[in-house]
Amino acid sequence: MKTQSIIEQKLAQALSPQHFEVINESNNHSVPANSETHFKVILVCKEFDGVRKVARHQKIYAVLADELAAGVHALAIHAYTEAEWRTANGDAPASPDCAGGSK
Repeated sequence: MKTQSIIEQKLAQALSPQHFEVINESNNHSVPANSETHFKVILVCKEFDGVRKVARHQKIYAVLADELAAGVHALAIHAYTEAEWRTANGDAPASPDCAGGSK
């Protein structure tokens, strides 16, 4: 199974998000073609109500610990409550350009 699919399954099962996206951004970095090393995760969960942003990230890191230990190099996390997502107009920030390697 592809890493992206595993990440999607684990997040859906562990957090039951109202909305989520897992975007493979590896092609924007200095890695071989078809790599699965850099991901952007956007999650909207009721479970995040009243939870600090750091604690939200820690929950996600815990769910994806195996993937982070086995080749996922970067994980951009945008974790929102439903109210925060509405305030953001359903849009997460764009990822910055790669500053490393040959990019």
